[in-house]
Amino acid sequence: MTVMTVATWMRAAEVAEVVDWVVAAGAIYQVNGGWAVDALIARETREHRDLDIFLDSTFVPPLLEWLQGRGYHVTEDWRPVRVELACEHGRVDVHPMEIQDNGDGVQRGLGGQAFIHPARDRTMGVIGGRDVVVACAARLRELRTGFEPRPVDLHDLRALDRL
Repeated sequence: MTVMTVATWMRAAEVAEVVDWVVAAGAIYQVNGGWAVDALIARETREHRDLDIFLDSTFVPPLLEWLQGRGYHVTEDWRPVRVELACEHGRVDVHPMEIQDNGDGVQRGLGGQAFIHPARDRTMGVIGGRDVVVACAARLRELRTGFEPRPVDLHDLRALDRL
């Protein structure tokens, strides 16, 4: 039996590899989560367990194929809501969005909800010296509501306060 080695932290270099693939594919995307906060600050302020990427749903199958070709394995599959993959390089949490004519992304929730990620809330940040599309600070703050914040969420909220 083969034991899968999984990275403890997602490094900036691996985030850049994933984003480079997404950009080369021509997909509409946005980085969310802690990496998005650090991207707005343009430096890494903490370690990150994974990369949260919201992606045009039509690009999800080829991204998953590419990631699996790099050694990633699906660890959670809640499609169409999200699918998480992991390997020795890191973890990638892919959130499919159906892109509307106006550019807004619609993400499905577990209970049949629909979450709108407005195109107007996308901005640019920097991860590992690369420009990346991220949710704006106000949107990142909104995404941290409705649940008990973990220590990393509190860290990110303090970082957003300093922007």
